[in-house]
Amino acid sequence: MTPREPLDRSSSLGYGINHLARLMEQALRDRIAEHGVVPGQFAQLLALYEQEGLTQHELCERVRIDQSTMAHTLKRMERDGLIERSPDPADGRRALIHLTDRARGLRAVLQSAAREVNAAATEGFSAAQREDLLRAVRHAIGNLEDDRPT
Repeated sequence: MTPREPLDRSSSLGYGINHLARLMEQALRDRIAEHGVVPGQFAQLLALYEQEGLTQHELCERVRIDQSTMAHTLKRMERDGLIERSPDPADGRRALIHLTDRARGLRAVLQSAAREVNAAATEGFSAAQREDLLRAVRHAIGNLEDDRPT
């Protein structure tokens, strides 16, 4: 494609992946809304299920969300009873983020919902095709992370 040719949505990787992401987000929203969780909180919950007691900065790095968006999301998660903050004993200016018992109790149902969405999105794929897709997505993510200005 030359720079002067119009960009066709059907041949645009970015358009296709964005459309897929929006459809997956809606499917996840439909499955988790009854639990008082929204997809915008999901990456943070998954990261905190892996390791609690992270600072906001550490959480931003793990889920690749900017500080202002993270601050807003964490405020909502705190309001919704999903996280608690405690002073960092190593540096009182920072807070450590912990899951509440409510959030811990939702882990199985939230992860099950995500698995359902992933399964629905890859219906009819062989195990090898699912792995190939995931590998290609990870590769593309790595390419774009490497391409970011320093």
